[in-house]
Amino acid sequence: MSGGAASAPKPLPSSGPKSLREMPHPLATSSSEEMGPALTPSPDLLLPRSIADKDLSLPNGTPVDTSSPASSSSLLNRLQLDDDLDVETRDLFVTVDDPKKHVCTMETYITYRVTTKTTRAEFDLPEYSVRRRYQDFDWLRNKLEESQPTHLIPPLPEKFVVKGVVDRFSEEFVETRRKALDKFLKRITDHPVLSFNEHFNVFLTAKDLNAYKKQGMALLSKMGESVKYVTGGYKLRSRPLEFAAIGDYLDTFSLKLGTIDRIAQRIIKEQLEYLVELREYGPVYSTWGGLEVELSEPLEGVSACIGNCCTALEELSEDMTEDFLPVLREYILYAESMKNVLKKRDQVQAEYEAKLEAVALKREDRPKVPTDVEKCQDRVECFNADLKADMERWQNNKRQDFRQLLMGMADKNIQYYEKCLTAWESIIPLLQDKPETK
Repeated sequence: MSGGAASAPKPLPSSGPKSLREMPHPLATSSSEEMGPALTPSPDLLLPRSIADKDLSLPNGTPVDTSSPASSSSLLNRLQLDDDLDVETRDLFVTVDDPKKHVCTMETYITYRVTTKTTRAEFDLPEYSVRRRYQDFDWLRNKLEESQPTHLIPPLPEKFVVKGVVDRFSEEFVETRRKALDKFLKRITDHPVLSFNEHFNVFLTAKDLNAYKKQGMALLSKMGESVKYVTGGYKLRSRPLEFAAIGDYLDTFSLKLGTIDRIAQRIIKEQLEYLVELREYGPVYSTWGGLEVELSEPLEGVSACIGNCCTALEELSEDMTEDFLPVLREYILYAESMKNVLKKRDQVQAEYEAKLEAVALKREDRPKVPTDVEKCQDRVECFNADLKADMERWQNNKRQDFRQLLMGMADKNIQYYEKCLTAWESIIPLLQDKPETK
């Protein structure tokens, strides 16, 4: 998937023990024909057809908005789903900055300023500035998952980005989280569907978000129970090959990235332990130089050299902690988010297979085609199209992010070793024998 992920994978037949193509489709039944029943391809073989006029809903009854967003720029965004939008075509810009600490009687927390600039007609003003805390971002992500189940929702940074962090109000931790929250909103802003979500609009514009959060709590609880009840009754026979390949890729990707993450954290820990030793090691030479008049100059040089190496190593460790590890964690969580969308797709296809099989058993009665079968097929097609488009978009972003990450890591390591080399080269003249004066 790494090399050819830029183009969407070609549809492949179902890998189940009994393909859906072998099952008679109720929509293909004709009372005037006595020939063998017409067969329909598996849903994953069908090209996504226009379903703007369909009354679609999830298995729990939640309406699925598959129509194009109302904005005139939305069509352009949909057409450019798999391309990076030029700055000139973007009409929504969001930034997260200015973290502030709030100390209350019951709790202490951090809020961030979310600034929005836009020319979209959906917004009443061209610019907004609101303050949000972490749990508000968490609310937004949950609402996006609930209202856009067919799409990949970007992950939020974890409660503690770096293992072992105790002070979540430290400047380093807050800044790392701010960067992650900023990236989270930019991922949504760049998405041609998620960026038009009404909950995203509310998050960016509402002065008091708590009113909206309380309003949806009861409904969300009921819907969650409904989803659990409905989807639990169906079991997918087998994933179609292309989605099975996506699942296998995500499993391997998570495993490899998790290993890199663990090793990187151990390396950083060892670097910090080494840094502690260096800081104690350098001053010893300076103290020794005070006792050796003839050796004082070279010994002071060694002490200064070790001090410079300490500074270089500290910078390298900070770069690894603040820039390298968060990207690894983000993509590990991204893979988990994609797996969740894949599971939802499987649940909808399993429901479709069950309905299709049930109708096929009643073919002798020539019943009227149930509309819920057709709607269920539309939901499968919608999931397939959205998941594949988001997967391709994610692959493109991943290649760009990791190219930038690895190049940055290479540059930082080169700079570190160059600084160490320069430091040690600077003391060589002090250690060389000087010609004796006559």
